[in-house]
Amino acid sequence: MVDETSIFIGASRKPDDSYQRAEELLLRYGNRHGLVTGATGTGKTVSLQILAEGFSNAGVPVFCADIKGDLSGISMMGEAKDFLVKRAEQVKLDPYQFQEFPVIFWDLFGEQGHPIRATTSEMGPLLLSRLMNLTEAQEGVMNIAFRIADEEGLLLLDLKDLQALLANIAERADELSARYGNVTKPSVGAIQRTLLVLEQQGAANFFGEPALRIADIMRTTRDGRGAISVLAADKLMMNPRLYATFLLWLMSELFEELPEVGDLDQPKLVFFFDEAHLLFEDAPKVLIDRVEQVVRLIRSKGVGVYFVTQNPLDIPEKVLAQLGNRVQHALRAYTPREQQAVRTAAETFRPNPDFDCATAITQLATGEALVSMLEDKGVPAMVQRTLIRPPSSRLGPITPDERRKIIAESPVAGQYDQVVDRESAFEILQKKTKEAQDAEAQAQQQKSGGSRWTIPGFDDVLGTGNRRSSNRQTVAEAAIKSVVRSVGSSVGRAIVRGILGSLARGR
Repeated sequence: MVDETSIFIGASRKPDDSYQRAEELLLRYGNRHGLVTGATGTGKTVSLQILAEGFSNAGVPVFCADIKGDLSGISMMGEAKDFLVKRAEQVKLDPYQFQEFPVIFWDLFGEQGHPIRATTSEMGPLLLSRLMNLTEAQEGVMNIAFRIADEEGLLLLDLKDLQALLANIAERADELSARYGNVTKPSVGAIQRTLLVLEQQGAANFFGEPALRIADIMRTTRDGRGAISVLAADKLMMNPRLYATFLLWLMSELFEELPEVGDLDQPKLVFFFDEAHLLFEDAPKVLIDRVEQVVRLIRSKGVGVYFVTQNPLDIPEKVLAQLGNRVQHALRAYTPREQQAVRTAAETFRPNPDFDCATAITQLATGEALVSMLEDKGVPAMVQRTLIRPPSSRLGPITPDERRKIIAESPVAGQYDQVVDRESAFEILQKKTKEAQDAEAQAQQQKSGGSRWTIPGFDDVLGTGNRRSSNRQTVAEAAIKSVVRSVGSSVGRAIVRGILGSLARGR
C-alpha cells in the first residue's frame, strides 16, 4: 500500500485485466495542478471526492464546488455497500475504512451554507467587466470608475456604492473625458442597467461585507486533518458567469494574499474548479492570458489548482500545459468535435505500449479512468488504465437536517451571517450631494431675500447686480466643486491592485 507521502488513487490493470500496481498522487507534487475530465456519469465526482479525502487526511485544506449536491456526502461516514466493498477488493484497499470528513459548507446565497461575500473593490474592474459582459468601451469606463475611486478614497463595498459612483461619473462626464479619455453618459447608463440585472439575479448577495477571509478556507482540525470547504453551487449554476467569476476571484485572492513558499512536502491548499469550461467560454484573450499567468505562478504559493470538466478541449492550451496530474474518465466520440477531444486527451498522456490510449478512452467503464501522475523529479508517469478506489465517506448527498447540523457546529458559525454596511462611496457621495444642494439653496435665498442699498454708479455691493464684485467663488460654487475634488484629501493615493485587477490587500 501507499505511504503518508501520497494519496491512493486506485489500481492499474494489466492487459489481461489483472492487478498491476497502486496508482498514487505524490503530495510533494500536489501543487503542480491537475485535470479531471470525462463525460457525464463516468465518475468524475467520485474521483474529486477521493482526492479531497486524501488531501484532507494529509492535513491539506480543500476548496471545491458541489454542482449537483452529490459531493456533500463527504461530510458523513460511508456505508459498506456490496459494489463498494467489491471495488475495494479489486484495488487491494485493505483495510477499507469508512470516515466522515471535516466540512464547512458555503453558499453565495446563504441558504445551504455560510454566506460568502466580496467587496466590489476586491473584485476589481477586469473581473466585474467579465461578469457583466461589458463591451470594450464600457470596460474602459469601468476602469476609469475604479481609478477615480482609488484616487478619491471612495470605498466600493457593494453594488449601491458602484451605482452611486457611476451616477457621479455621469454628472462629471465632460471633466473626466478631458482627463481620462471619452466618458459618455450612454456607456455609463448601459453599465448601470447591467448592474440592475445582476442585482435581480441575486449577485447583490455576494457583494458586501464581511468579506471572506482566506484563512477561513485554510483551516485544519485539532487532529491535523484539512478542512474541506464545499460551495453549494446548484442554484449558483443558474448564473454560470457569476459562478466562474467568483471562483476566479477566489483564485486571484489566494494568489495575492499568500506568500511565496516554493516547493513544499505538500500543498498549503488545493482548489478544485468544477465545470471549468465556464471560466473560459467567451472569455476575452486578456482574461485567459491572466488566468494562465495565475495558474503558472500560484504553484509557488503552495496552492494546487485542479480543473474538473467534461472535455479537455474546454481548457486553453497554455493552461492545459500547466496541469501535471491527470485523471481521464470515458469520453464519447459521436461527433467530429468529440473525436477531436479524444485524440487531444490521448496525445497529452505519456504513451503506454500495452494499449492504444485513444481507443481506451472510449471504452472505459464507469469508475475506471486513465491515470497519469507526476513521478520522481516531476516527470509524468506512463498512462495506466486504472480502477478508481471507492470513497471512505458517503456516496451521494446528505439530508437538509444533516446539513443544518453541520452548519450550526461549523467553526465559522455566526461570523458571516449579518451584513455590515459601513460608510462607503454611496453614503459619502450622498452626503456631499446634499451639502451642495443645501449650500445652493442658501445662496439662492441670500440673493433673493431682503432689501439692498447701493452706491450710485457702482455695482451692487452684495452681489445682487448684473455683475459680480470680485472673482471669488460663491458658497454654492465652492460646495459643488468640492464634490468633484478628492474626498478625504486623498488625491494621488492610488490603491494597489493585483494581477487580475482585484484589490491587493495587505498581508
